[in-house]
Amino acid sequence: MIDIVNLDKDFSIDKKLLASIARKVLKEEGVNKNIEVAFVKEEEIQALNKKYRKKNKATDVLSFGTINDPLPQIVICLSEVRKNSEDFEKELSKVLIHGILHLIGMDHIKKKDAEEMFKKQDKYLIK
Repeated sequence: MIDIVNLDKDFSIDKKLLASIARKVLKEEGVNKNIEVAFVKEEEIQALNKKYRKKNKATDVLSFGTINDPLPQIVICLSEVRKNSEDFEKELSKVLIHGILHLIGMDHIKKKDAEEMFKKQDKYLIK
């Protein structure tokens, strides 16, 4: 199950589409797990980013936990997503996929890992 909560009422989102994208990525990655996706305002994601990553700025997406945790979570800031691209829906899909890949253990710290993660992200975005 993909639990989607929109706490930023300034934006409307297509929950069915986003849940479908999340299910597809998880299925293709061989994961049968529930995740929670929360959409928050800039102030909230900035506070989370400061608390957990020691970065006092807003970001587009944060992932909490791993796919093996009881309820892995992705937090997305819709206003930051809007700033990143004129194609809001495509960028939102990309950010969601990015968050899921982090939950399954991928990262982009090392160049080789980044190449693999972004290649996978693009693959799912095209489908």
